[in-house]
Amino acid sequence: MKLDELSASEKLILAQQLWDSVANDQNAIELTAAQKTELDNRLSSFESDINVGLDWDTVKSRILNS
Repeated sequence: MKLDELSASEKLILAQQLWDSVANDQNAIELTAAQKTELDNRLSSFESDINVGLDWDTVKSRILNS
């Protein structure tokens, strides 16, 4: 299969299939210590953030009114 011969739609389908195959085998991807530390830091930061964000109606209203 030559990628340059595929249509844009076929490339998207192929990319999705590749992504799905990686997602189905997440244990095969090993994180470095630095990556694990970074993910742990980000999760901790997310969990301690008291700013829960905005509900969809507010966000939609701001978008439509700007």
